Amino acid sequence: MTLHPASPAEAPDRAPAGEPAVTPTPAASAPTRRRIPPRARISLAFLALVVLAAAFGPVLLPYSATETDLPNRLLPPGASLSGGGVALLGTDQLGRDLLAQILAGSRVSVVVGLATVLIGGFVGLVLGLLAGYFGGWADTLISRLGDVQLAFPSVLLAILIAGVLGPSLTNIIIALAVTRWVIFARVVRASAITVHALEYVDSARVLGVGHLRILIRYILPSCWAPLLVAGTAQIGLAMVGEASLSFLGLGVPVTQASWGATISDGRDYLSSAWWISTLPGVALALVVVAVGLVSDAYRDHTDPRAAL
Repeated sequence: MTLHPASPAEAPDRAPAGEPAVTPTPAASAPTRRRIPPRARISLAFLALVVLAAAFGPVLLPYSATETDLPNRLLPPGASLSGGGVALLGTDQLGRDLLAQILAGSRVSVVVGLATVLIGGFVGLVLGLLAGYFGGWADTLISRLGDVQLAFPSVLLAILIAGVLGPSLTNIIIALAVTRWVIFARVVRASAITVHALEYVDSARVLGVGHLRILIRYILPSCWAPLLVAGTAQIGLAMVGEASLSFLGLGVPVTQASWGATISDGRDYLSSAWWISTLPGVALALVVVAVGLVSDAYRDHTDPRAAL
């Protein structure tokens, strides 16, 4: 009778002399599934609520965010209005409902945050792919252009661009997108350089596969995860940038509500009407922290080594 050696899957692990043999169990050998932290789930639910409030809140609320009502000016949160109703979060120095301003301002913040990341991310994706894949003069030119831009503080550059273009929602998005593309380009460039050096990419190139097909089929898929991680983090920073520009009077026009503009309007009333500046500031801080927690959770999910 012929004896066949046991396969590695059938043979138990042999331990050194004097130590018991350990056979791996299916539960131990199975890959562990990473769970989303509770704080990330809460943050994601909160952000979903903010998006819904930004989309439908200004429509459902009976009060206008820009209509003045001087008889009801500087009312504290929960005060009754002269014409009936309750100012849940109070009113400002012109009698405008603060809850309506916060809801309308959330719409501006969400639009600016998403649009800035989409535009800046697309520009950074294209330039990062060109720099990382082709290298040479393209990489040198794009990298030096990014270095020159990073030499200037992004806030000052955004103020300069917004000051030249003028206050409008579109101009804010353009100003912030110009200051953000470098981050995305560097992330994509690093991923493209790593994948470009792999053997299967060299094999595809030897077989005559075109550059465009290699970029789309082999290089681009490896860039999505780090690009999305950077994008989620930049959404919160873009919201802060919009609030900063609006605070300085370089953001949206005065006919539109903005968290930064509302905070600026309440500076002269901090001692008597603290809610005008405090409540929009708290809303902005909560949204930025929630975006950061979701970004960290997604980074840890895509790259478990980052969580160590």
